[in-house]
Amino acid sequence: MTSGLAVAVFGAYGHTGRFVVARLRECGFVPVLSGRDVDKLKALAYESGLEARPASVDDPAALDRAVAGTSAVVNCAGPFATTAAPVIEAALRAGIPYVDVAAEIEANLDTFAHFGERARAAGAVVVPAMAFYGGLGDLLATAALGDWAAADEAHVAYGLSGWHPTAGTRAAGVVSRQRRGGRRVRYAGGRLEYRDDAAPTLEWSFPDPVGARAVIGEFSMADVVTIPSHLAIPEVRTYMTVEAARDLAAAETPGPAPADGSGRSAQTFLVDVVVRAGGRERRAVASGQDIYAVTAPLVVEAVDRILTGRTRTVGVASAGEIFDAADFLRALSPIISVDLRP
Repeated sequence: MTSGLAVAVFGAYGHTGRFVVARLRECGFVPVLSGRDVDKLKALAYESGLEARPASVDDPAALDRAVAGTSAVVNCAGPFATTAAPVIEAALRAGIPYVDVAAEIEANLDTFAHFGERARAAGAVVVPAMAFYGGLGDLLATAALGDWAAADEAHVAYGLSGWHPTAGTRAAGVVSRQRRGGRRVRYAGGRLEYRDDAAPTLEWSFPDPVGARAVIGEFSMADVVTIPSHLAIPEVRTYMTVEAARDLAAAETPGPAPADGSGRSAQTFLVDVVVRAGGRERRAVASGQDIYAVTAPLVVEAVDRILTGRTRTVGVASAGEIFDAADFLRALSPIISVDLRP
């Protein structure tokens, strides 16, 4: 790991932001705390002994001060429909890489559409959705595809033991639903489709120990943006276990509660990715604990690889396109258990 380099974290005091700050410190980086809530930022700075630089997305000068002298910026502050573009602009002005943890489909589409050409022309690196949703599924699908040039379909099934959403997850979900007019979205026929009908419920056979579970079919997450952004796969479907989907939908479901000294919840996950082409099938499986906590090692591994030149392209790129997917996944062991099956 690259040590001693300063990395700005926007939204550092949020649930995921705190995991990212802790992981950066574990890996030898110096987090610079930033965000919109001055009181929360000061409290975290006092608690951690780190520098705090308040900034809001409607104040470009403050954002410039927040990232000044840093080597990269990680955006953990949603809704990303509001924060992504201003923080990317600050990163481009500073000439530093930008990484975010956006799970919002529309925000990620905006990043690719609005910054693709500019970032490529500047030789800049912008990696959206470098998180459990979007990043991990893309890495798994890319690793599973291997030496295939294309596939007919990709399926990403999420086997969550439950889902206690953060306030940020709920707020982002509200924004996403508003932006798509309450419709659901799927990726089929090589494009995004917006639909008014109900998503199907079906059974998915997860590997042990999860086994066969009822899932919401076409429960679309950021994978429907990241995977097709660079892989020739015209059908990308994502699925969610029914119980986790119900937890997310229920207003009374509490937020995540720490179950160990690191602050992780007791939630477990298994992500089962299947790619199919011409009757052939390949699979990649990942399992671990706490979808929010596991985002931190994904983000920090990405930052380290960017800053040490272990990347494959520039511009706006998803995890599977910019990194060696199989090598990246191996580097996360034992935090995430990965099984690549031919």
